[in-house]
Amino acid sequence: MRNHDSIRLQVPDILLPKPGTDLAKWAVIACDQYTSEPQYWDKAAAFVGRAPSTLNLIYPEVFLHEPQPEVRIARIRESMKRYMAEGLFAGREGCIYVERTTGDKTRHGLVAALDLEAYDFRKGSSALIRASEGTILDRIPPRVRIREGAPIELPHIMVLIDDPADTVLGPLTRSKSKLPKLYDFELMLGSGELAGYHVADPEMEAGVVKALEVLADPAAFAARYGLPAGTPVLLYAMGDGNHSLATAKTIWAKTKESAPDPRAVLNSPLRYALVELVNLHDEALLFEAIHRVVFDIAPGRDLPAEAARFFGGKTRWEKACCVHVMQETVDEQSGLPHKIGVITKAGAGVLEIDAAGSNLPVGTLQNFLDEFKKSGGFKDIDYVHGAEPVSALGAKPGNMGFYLPAMRKEDLFKTVILDGALPRKTFSMGEAWEKRFYMEARKLI
Repeated sequence: MRNHDSIRLQVPDILLPKPGTDLAKWAVIACDQYTSEPQYWDKAAAFVGRAPSTLNLIYPEVFLHEPQPEVRIARIRESMKRYMAEGLFAGREGCIYVERTTGDKTRHGLVAALDLEAYDFRKGSSALIRASEGTILDRIPPRVRIREGAPIELPHIMVLIDDPADTVLGPLTRSKSKLPKLYDFELMLGSGELAGYHVADPEMEAGVVKALEVLADPAAFAARYGLPAGTPVLLYAMGDGNHSLATAKTIWAKTKESAPDPRAVLNSPLRYALVELVNLHDEALLFEAIHRVVFDIAPGRDLPAEAARFFGGKTRWEKACCVHVMQETVDEQSGLPHKIGVITKAGAGVLEIDAAGSNLPVGTLQNFLDEFKKSGGFKDIDYVHGAEPVSALGAKPGNMGFYLPAMRKEDLFKTVILDGALPRKTFSMGEAWEKRFYMEARKLI
C-alpha cells in the first residue's frame, strides 16, 4: 500500500474472492437498503444458499431490531475468520476502477482508501472529507459493535468528487482496455452488472493523484465556488454510507485514544477506510429523494393538526385524487411553500408548509417529525427509497408515508460548503437496486 498524503488517499491492498468463486452469489447489496422489505433479503439468502457470500459478512439493517443481535454479529465474525482461514481471498495492491451498469446507464468509480484523520462528520466541519447529510448518532453504536474487532472490512461507501471536466476517472475510462480485468458479472436479483479493472500502472495512478491534487488546490477551489481565499477545501463529500464511514472514524478515534504509543498507531489499517470514489457529474448518477414512513401512530394523535400547530398555522392540506397526481405536485414545486406528499390508508394528499427554518422540504418535515416522535406521536420511523415502497408502507393501518422531492445534485458541494451538512437522509444516489454491492475487502487486523 502507498499513501498520497497531499490528498489523504491510500492505494490499498485489496482482497477479492479467489478465481472460481461464484461472484453473482458473492456480491450483495448495501446493508442499509430494503430496510422495511425483509422479503428482499429472504430472496437473497435463497439465491446464495451455502455458497461463499458477503451476505454472511454483513448485518442487513432490516434485522437490527431482532432480539439477539450479538448472535448474528458472532456469526459474521466466524464467517470472516473461516473465509480467511480457508484461503478464499486473493490479495493485490492497487486501486480498482469499477463500472456499474444498470439498464442503459454505466456509473464509473475508483475503489481506494481514504484517511480518516481528514474526515469529520460533524455539522459545520471544515475537513477535507465531510458528511453531506446529518449523521444520526444513535445509528453508530450498533455499527461499532459489528466493525470493532472485525478482521476485514467490506465497503458500500460511495464518496463524491466535484469534477465537471472528468479529469480523475475519465482517463481510466478511456484506457480501460489497457487495464487488467479483475471481474465482470451479473449482479443478483436484477441489479445490473459489475466490472472491475486493476489500476496497476504507475503512470495511471500518478494521473489520478495529480488530478485530485488539482481539484484540492486551495486557490482553484475558492475560485470554483466563488469563495473567499483561504476557505478550507472540500475534496470528498459523502454520497452513500455516511454512517459506515462515521463508524470507522469512531473506532479509529477510540484506537488512538487507547494506544500506548500514539505515533506507532498512526500506521494502523484502522486509520483508513475503503471507499468508492464517484464523480458527482457522472451521467449515470441520479439523485433520488429519500422518503419517510412513520409506524404505529399513537391513538388519538392527529398528525396534520399537530403539524399546523408546530408551524404556527402556516400549513394547508389538499387531498389528491391519486398517488400519481400527488407525486407530480411534489416533484414540480419550487421555493415556498414546501409541498410534502402524504400517504395513509385513506388515500393521498399534499401538505403545504409556508414556514421558515429549512431551505429544503425534507428539512422542514424532519424538524416536525423529530418533535412529533419525541412527544410520543409514533413508535418508529424508516427512511425508504422509491415511490412504491413509501406508498405501500404508508397505506398500511397505523402508518403514514411522506413523499419528498429530490434535490439538484449540482447544488450539493456548494450547499455543504456554505451551510454545512444537509438534513439527514436528504438524498439517495439512485434507487435501492442501483446501490453499491459488496465486492472488495481489506484487512483491518
